[in-house]
Amino acid sequence: MKFYITNAIPYVNAKPHIGHALEFIQSDTIARFHKLKGDETLLLCGGDENSLKNVQAAEEAGIEVQTLVDKNATLFEELAKKLNVKFDVFQKGSSKEHHISSQKLWELCSKDIYKKSYKGLYCIGCETFYTKNELDENGECFEHPGKKLEEVEEENYFFALSKYQEKLIQIIESGEYKVVPEFRKNEVLSFIKSGLQDISISRSNERAKNWGVPVPGDENQRIYVWFDALNIYQSGVGFGWDAEKYKKWWPANLHVIGKGIIRFHAVYWPAILLSAGLQLPEELFVHEYFTVNGQKMSKTLKNVYDPNIAIEKYGTDGLRYFCLAKISPFQDGDFSEEKLQESYNSDLANGLGNLVARVAKLCETHSVTSNDSEKSLEFDPKMITYLEAYKFNEALNHIWGEISAADKKVNEEKPWELSGEKLNEVLQDLIQKIQHIAYNLQPFLPETSEKILKQFSGQIKSAAPLFPRI
Repeated sequence: MKFYITNAIPYVNAKPHIGHALEFIQSDTIARFHKLKGDETLLLCGGDENSLKNVQAAEEAGIEVQTLVDKNATLFEELAKKLNVKFDVFQKGSSKEHHISSQKLWELCSKDIYKKSYKGLYCIGCETFYTKNELDENGECFEHPGKKLEEVEEENYFFALSKYQEKLIQIIESGEYKVVPEFRKNEVLSFIKSGLQDISISRSNERAKNWGVPVPGDENQRIYVWFDALNIYQSGVGFGWDAEKYKKWWPANLHVIGKGIIRFHAVYWPAILLSAGLQLPEELFVHEYFTVNGQKMSKTLKNVYDPNIAIEKYGTDGLRYFCLAKISPFQDGDFSEEKLQESYNSDLANGLGNLVARVAKLCETHSVTSNDSEKSLEFDPKMITYLEAYKFNEALNHIWGEISAADKKVNEEKPWELSGEKLNEVLQDLIQKIQHIAYNLQPFLPETSEKILKQFSGQIKSAAPLFPRI
């Protein structure tokens, strides 16, 4: 079977932060799991490049917009590589193929597009208009507190979102378009049932500074960021420029996003696809956020954390482990270097790393060779249940329970006091336990898993510590 999974498409007006690393790792874990199951899998990300915030960032830096988005998109791709995240496609919003694709989508939706003058409050951070009752008590966006909204008045094209209100309720309530977790599904339904308004889907060239995808048939307008950015999920697999590729991969089996952009993915995106007569994605997994040292990440607070720092100090799998094991995907979790170091030392250095080192040394000392058990390794059914529900933390908690049980066996059996058949029996059992643990770690900590499986194949010898204590 094919499995097509997408990351949210990050804005590339600045370098990536720890929140991007969190989502990259979650998406990669799901993709690796499906590859292990034998599915032909494609993981897509890209650069949301046609936004006003990119134009403003380029103006502040005194460089061309294309130069800025190219430079920053590279930083996101480099971060993914450092995290051992394998994006099969990284689709840039400024690419020729994406422009062709988004103009085709516009034309397919043309029956539901009309032009009118509009005045409203615009959040540059979200790249969207808000009504006053959608803002906090200070009249600010919930996602970007402290930033004043811009009052914008101009003639734009609008999409008839209100026309699809009942159909959206039907597809989400029925699970035709599944929203996970349930409380986010209910939030979406509540928003839709409160009454949908038609949405602006273009900007004047003047306000867009001539940047972005031109509106077909109107040289004075550019396609608004969400209409074109959401289409990266299609343009990246050939929509409008490679029919064979598009037919193979679309619809997406899963979109992975953060809670702040749920409206665009659970309401706007399916409505646009319904209008265009295209297939809907199957599922939307909505994760929560990292706070940093107990506070929401903010440039104002200067607590935007660079994940490259953590990778350099704690290694790729050190950071992957923290992101997957130490927070629930369905609740905000706090990130700090102190917490990262604590989890690294206690769970990785003293836990998994220590177990592997102890058993490998015993096997080397007594010239014990692993039997052929690694050839018959299978994924634990419990891990499948956890991963299909995106409960990464519970999956790793289960594996660390097995690590503790193996440690306990070492301490109770005291193989260093044994000899002969009994020694071999105990060590073979421990080898099988470690192989089983390593096999099940593949989607989560791929580099560590590979090292352990290689070390515990054939003649077992000691090796450098997997996680040197910090």
